[in-house]
Amino acid sequence: MRFRDHALIGAAKDIPINPATPVFTFSPIVLPFPERHVDLELKVTAPPKGDAIPIILLSHGQGRSNHLNSLEGYTPLAEFWAAHGFVVIQPTHLSSVSLSLTGPAGQEYYWQDRAQDMTRVLDRLDDIEAAIPGLKGRIDRTKVAVAGHSLGAWTASMLLGAKNIDPRDGSVVNKRDDRIKAGVILTGTGNAGSDLSDFGKKMVPFYGPDFSELTTPALVVCGDEDVSPHLTIRGADWHADSYSLSPGPKDLFWVKGAKHGLGGISGWDTAETQDESPERLSVVQRVTCAYLRSALYGDKSWDEACKALEKLEQLGSIETKK
Repeated sequence: MRFRDHALIGAAKDIPINPATPVFTFSPIVLPFPERHVDLELKVTAPPKGDAIPIILLSHGQGRSNHLNSLEGYTPLAEFWAAHGFVVIQPTHLSSVSLSLTGPAGQEYYWQDRAQDMTRVLDRLDDIEAAIPGLKGRIDRTKVAVAGHSLGAWTASMLLGAKNIDPRDGSVVNKRDDRIKAGVILTGTGNAGSDLSDFGKKMVPFYGPDFSELTTPALVVCGDEDVSPHLTIRGADWHADSYSLSPGPKDLFWVKGAKHGLGGISGWDTAETQDESPERLSVVQRVTCAYLRSALYGDKSWDEACKALEKLEQLGSIETKK
């Protein structure tokens, strides 16, 4: 975690945030699960001091990289959130390129197992705490959020209450976990059916989202230039469907000028980020952290961030529904 803000942080510095602390990272933690193709590997990032610390489960996307679609990715988010008061737990899902496994028909990208990984983490918090020196007894297990990017955003959405109705046979999958109290959906997937491109229908043949029961409070983050023709015939608004098609309470943060990488959330200076920007990344870090702090700590961080953004329209805008 950096001692000071990036020199190119720009106007993002005007979004208030609580003071940062140093963090430590511990990995890998390996949890055996006989029913899984390989054991579950985790990375945990946390502050070295403090008690009753809330948990953020962070689900990686798929992406094009060889390493970042695993526990190795999303350091810009994990370290920032941990520095501002959270224990961040990142699994390597079976879909990771680092494992190079092929999901069977109906389990493309191991989409169901991805959500199951997060439930496994919550079921094994005793083992996770015991594996990390100095962490035991410092986690507040009643305060849990889930965050995910891209395919990881669909993982998070399911845990928050969205269902999948397979268009091929009508089978319904519900992975909601009521231990999760809030979520951050980063450039999530939208409606299926006629909204998918022909390639998208082949890429995710299982995909049939129903957002009507996504009732857990969540912040949906979208880039206003995030157009994804490989998946949908619609524009950037497709990524906001988890906001527009779900009941409240929800908040939607449109990031100005952002594409799918949201300024670089998956890693530092990564080739797959088309909109690399320290300022844009800082905006996403600060706004998501403010939301999570208000959701899990109950402070005024979110109200303060929203008020600041009213004067920073060049960075983005927020919509809310109760």
